Amino acid sequence: MPEENPTENLSATMRGATRSAESARALIRKTKRASRRRFPSEEKIRIVMEGVGGEVSVAELCRREGIPPTIYYKWLKDFMEAGTARMGGDTVREASSDEVKALRQENERLKQLVADLSVANLVLKKSQS
Repeated sequence: MPEENPTENLSATMRGATRSAESARALIRKTKRASRRRFPSEEKIRIVMEGVGGEVSVAELCRREGIPPTIYYKWLKDFMEAGTARMGGDTVREASSDEVKALRQENERLKQLVADLSVANLVLKKSQS
């Protein structure tokens, strides 16, 4: 019968322990990722605006909303950068100039229709009284 080498046995045990520790860490990461709170943009904007208002300290606001201050400051930075880009005109239009022209024409047509209907309505009201 061959002799077992204690070093080989220990090495195999360590590899098994390392694998189970890695799988445990992966499971914890996966669980945290799945259970992480996700805030809709409206909620983020509300929280940032409340912090900018200065009525409540950022620490108190973060405690009340259940978020770390680092997340608040990240949202604030994103909010400010988006505002700067918007004010600087760095936005991409989704409509081409032809589409804009067509929309303006339709807008004019609808305004004229509303004016015509308003006049017709006024004439009807006057004829009934």
